[in-house]
Amino acid sequence: MNTVTKWLSAAGLALAMSAPAQAQSADAETVKALNQALLAYQDRAADAAVANKSAQLLNDPNTPVLGNPKGDVAVIEFFDYQCSYCKAIEPKLEKLVKDDANVKFIIKEFPILGPVSVVASKAALASVKQGKYDAYHRTMMAYRGQLKEENVFAMAKDVGLDVERLKKDMDAPEITTQIIDNMNLARALKISLTPGMIVGPHILSGVSVITSSGKIDFEKAVADARAK
Repeated sequence: MNTVTKWLSAAGLALAMSAPAQAQSADAETVKALNQALLAYQDRAADAAVANKSAQLLNDPNTPVLGNPKGDVAVIEFFDYQCSYCKAIEPKLEKLVKDDANVKFIIKEFPILGPVSVVASKAALASVKQGKYDAYHRTMMAYRGQLKEENVFAMAKDVGLDVERLKKDMDAPEITTQIIDNMNLARALKISLTPGMIVGPHILSGVSVITSSGKIDFEKAVADARAK
C-alpha cells in the first residue's frame, strides 16, 4: 500500500472512530469524500498501469485475437478455463464481437485455478498452429462441469484438432513463456482474479474481490472508450 492510500485509509478510519455523536453526519460525509478520493486515485493508477503496458497488451504477436485485429477499441480478457465467472460473461463477449465489427477482442490465457487450467491454456495456445484456436476456445468456454485433462483433449478432437500433434506442440518452450508473460503482465496491472477485463484504457474487473464482472455493460464501456 503506498503512502497516499495509507493516509486516506487511516484518515477515514480515525474520523469514523473519533467523531462525537452530534458530528457523525458531517464526519460521514467526510469519510465518503475520502473514500471517493481513494477510489479515484486507484482508478488513475490502474489507467496509468494500462497505458504503461499498452505494447504488451495490444501488440503481442503471440496473443490470440478474436474479432477485428484492426478494431478501434480493444477488449482484453485475462481468463481461466475453469473460471465460472469467465464462462458466465462469455455469451456477452461473443455477442459484443458479433454485433460490433470494430472491436478487437484480445485473449490473455491466465491459468490460475490449478494444474488442469495450465493444461487447457497450453492446449489452447498450441491449437493456434493448427488454425483452430477460435473454435477450441469457444468450445472449452462452453463446457460445464469439472474440467479434467481428458475433457481438454476430447474437445480438441471434437473441433478437428490433431490431438497427438497438439500434445507435442504444447511442450514448446514458447507456450510456457507466453503463459509466464501473461502472469507477469497481470501482476503488473494488479489483476489477480478472473476474469480480468480491460476495455480501452480502463481495467473494469479483476482488481479486487468487490468487483462484479457480471455487471459490466460492455457495449457502454466500448462506446465510452470510442468517444474519448
